[in-house]
Parts: sequence; structure tokens; C-alpha cells
Amino acid sequence: MIKYDFTGRVAVVTGAGGGMGFALTEKLLGAGASVLGIDLKDKPVSLEEGANLTYAQGDLCDEAFVGKAVSDAHAKFGRIDYLANIAGVLLFGKDVTLMDIEMDVWDRVMDINLKSMVHTTRAAVPYMKQVGGGAMVHFGTIQCLRGDAKPQDAYVASKSAVIAMSKSIAMQFADQNIRSNVIHPGVTLTPMQERWSDEDKKAMADYVPMKRVGKPEDLADAALYLLSDASSYITGIDLIVDDGLMLKY
Repeated sequence: MIKYDFTGRVAVVTGAGGGMGFALTEKLLGAGASVLGIDLKDKPVSLEEGANLTYAQGDLCDEAFVGKAVSDAHAKFGRIDYLANIAGVLLFGKDVTLMDIEMDVWDRVMDINLKSMVHTTRAAVPYMKQVGGGAMVHFGTIQCLRGDAKPQDAYVASKSAVIAMSKSIAMQFADQNIRSNVIHPGVTLTPMQERWSDEDKKAMADYVPMKRVGKPEDLADAALYLLSDASSYITGIDLIVDDGLMLKY
């Protein structure tokens, strides 16, 4: 097992209220980091606020809220080193082909999946500069990398824009030792997939080359690596974490 030491470092994690964001928050805390968790959801009971954890509940589309949350975390912890943009939304049944989607649905998905990334990056980068660098990881989706017979066009468009923004961030701040990378999850059991039946889960596992569905911890491990100094020579990449699923396309 790989062990990381994030002692004395501070991370901002969006989507910390569940799924992959919660898993990453737990792993960062376990590795010695201090964490600002942000989510619209209630704080998970197992996350106890204290010397190493602050939890801000609110709307990531609200620039003032995000700015204050990050500023307050900096005041408490004294620095900001990492940013993990994991919060996102897929509005099942409403997010459909661009020919039929309601534009208020399109706008909401874009706000949550893309504008929130802009808000958190604008809030965190100045503090990263103060400490001589930092690292970011943003979550995309393998759906950006292929077509879909049942399109969810707002979701895919928003996550494709996340890729472009991450590469732009990587170029803009490379000379200031600030890195930015994207993770593309494959089939992963998170609260977003609670609608799956046991039969659905088995069918998904059978379809994936390595015959298992991912867990939030699998994606958190990848994020932990991209935030760590072990990946200090990596920026501007897309990391596919899908158990080999994209080999089929």
C-alpha cells in the first residue's frame, strides 16, 4: 500500500458530502492534511470538524460563498496547497440530447459542473501562489471521450469544458509551480448511481474488462496521487480511471 504524507498541507475538496469527494477527504485527513470540505449536502456524520477539518455547506455556484469559505479556511489553517473539484451533477431524465433539453436544465448543469470550478480556482490560486505552488485535480467523465446512443449533452459538454479549462490553468500557472490535471472516472458506485438495481450492477461489472465496478476510494486514490509530490512532473493531463472500459471503444 502506498502511503502519502500531507502533514502541514491544506486541501479544498468540493463534493465532500458524499461519494468520491467524501472518500478523498477521508484519505487526505488520514494522510495528515487539513481540509476544507464544501458541499450543498449536510456534513457526513463521520467527518468531525476540528483542528484539521472545516466544512462549508452551501452553493458552489455562489461566488461570494465560495470566496468566503476558502478565505476562512486560509485564515484558520494558514495556507492553501490543493484543490479538488469533484462536485457535479447529472440530471437523469432531464439531461438529454441538445435537440430536446430544456435550457434551464442546460444552464443549471453548466453552473454546477463548470462555473463552480471557475469560482474555486479563482479563490484558491492566489493562496497557492503565496506558498510557492500547488496542485489541482478536476473530475471529468469518460463520456467526454466517446459518443453515446443515449446522450446527456449538458453533462458531457460541461465536463468537456472542464478538460479545456484544466489545460489552460496548467499552462497559465506552470511557471508558478501550480499543476492542474483531470481524472475521468469510469463506472463507479457513488450516490449518483443509487438508482442502479443489483442486476444493473452485475451487468455493469460483467461489461467492464476487469469485471468490477469502481468504488469512490479507487478514484480518491488517483486524486491523492495527482495532488501529491509523487506527481510533481505531471500537469495538464487527463487520467482515465475506468478499469479498462475505454479499451472497448
